[in-house]
Amino acid sequence: MRIDDKNEREFYEIESFKNNWSARELGRQYDSALYTRLVLSRDKDKVKELSEKGLVLEKPKDAVKDPFILEFLGLPEHSSYSESQLEQELIDKLEHFLLELGNGFTFVARQKRISFDGKHFWIDLVFYNRLLKCFVLIDLKIGELIHQDLGQMQMYVNYYDREIKLEDENKTIGIVLCQNKSESIVEYTLPENNEHIFASRYKTILPSKEELKLLINQSE
Repeated sequence: MRIDDKNEREFYEIESFKNNWSARELGRQYDSALYTRLVLSRDKDKVKELSEKGLVLEKPKDAVKDPFILEFLGLPEHSSYSESQLEQELIDKLEHFLLELGNGFTFVARQKRISFDGKHFWIDLVFYNRLLKCFVLIDLKIGELIHQDLGQMQMYVNYYDREIKLEDENKTIGIVLCQNKSESIVEYTLPENNEHIFASRYKTILPSKEELKLLINQSE
């Protein structure tokens, strides 16, 4: 591939080798502007690291993209599909979704039931990240994020930390995937020292780099 930016080119070379990407998958990652998405959410030191080491997972935030690009689902940007349909599409194309999630992710369960006080709750998708040594819970939301979505995810994460994870494993990560979000709702719903609950947008079409910059600038 002819990529003018030396740092960007070296990043894709490293990631292709580390993840054994095919030429087709490399093209897909480039088209989804993976490097741009990562650069725009990192400080200068971390940007330099991308071209030297590729994507390194050291803390929960490193495992989270905003937005996630799910164009492989074949869903239109604006549609009446339901959360269950979105979940089924992700399961049907799990290999692609794992590649979009990034390094170290393994699938654990869908619609994982947790129960207490005679009540039952279902977590849409459960993964485990071998590099971060923790569970990653994902809830899917159609439309605008509301504060109850984050509160629900906080409950799921607390349950996993107290009842599921082992002593030598790290704290659970929770990601709410939504079509749109208010940064103020995220800021005031989650505690100031939050490092494990995240709200990320998803796009079902490939946005341009300019559109990505606008999306990420809205989060700053």
